[in-house]
Amino acid sequence: MAIKNYDELNLLELDTLREIGSVGTGNAATALSQMLGQQVRITLPEVRIMGYNEAIEWIGGPEEITAGVLVKLSGQLSGIMLSVQPLEFVNIVLESIMGRRIGGYEELSELENSALIEVGNIMISTFINALSGLAGMDVNLTVPAFTVDMQGAILAVPMAEYGGQSDYIMTIGSNFVCDNRQVPCRLLMSPDLRSLNALLRKLGVSDE
Repeated sequence: MAIKNYDELNLLELDTLREIGSVGTGNAATALSQMLGQQVRITLPEVRIMGYNEAIEWIGGPEEITAGVLVKLSGQLSGIMLSVQPLEFVNIVLESIMGRRIGGYEELSELENSALIEVGNIMISTFINALSGLAGMDVNLTVPAFTVDMQGAILAVPMAEYGGQSDYIMTIGSNFVCDNRQVPCRLLMSPDLRSLNALLRKLGVSDE
C-alpha cells in the first residue's frame, strides 16, 4: 500500500533504504578518494527518518554555521539532496587539493568555493547514480547550489519545498576516515512522497 507519510515506512522498507544508503555512501567515499588522491574510508552509515527539527539538531543545531551543497532531483525521482560540509571536512578537502586550512568559512576564496561545490556534487551524484542503478530509475540532477549559512536556514529549503507533504526527511550519516582522522559526513535526502512510493515499488518492497 502506498505510504502517505515517511513515518509509515515499515521495517523492511527502512532496511532497504539503509542498504541504499550504505551502497551510496560507499561509492561517494570512493569518488572522494579519487578526487583527493588519498584513501578515504567510510564508517557504517546510519539511515534514519527524522522530523525536520530533529534533523537540524542531528547535524549540529540550527545556529551552527556550515556549508551546504544543494541539488534538485527530477525525472523518475523528484526531490532535493543536500550535502552538509562541516569545517573539519572542508579543511581536509582544502588541505588535499590546495595545501591550506581555513579558520572560518569567511576565509573561503572563490576558487575554494568551486572546489567544495565540486566535492559536494560528486558525492551527491555518485550517491544518486548508485540509487538509480539499484532501482532502475532515471534521475536528473540540477547544477549544484552552494551556500554558507546557519544550518537551520539551509534546511529550511527542503522544508519549504516539501514540508507540506511530510514533516520528515531521510538522513544519511556516517564518518569519513581520511589520513587517520574521522570527519562527519551528512547527506540529507527529501524525495517527494510520489517518488518515494515509486522507489519502493522499483525496489520490490511495496506492492502498490
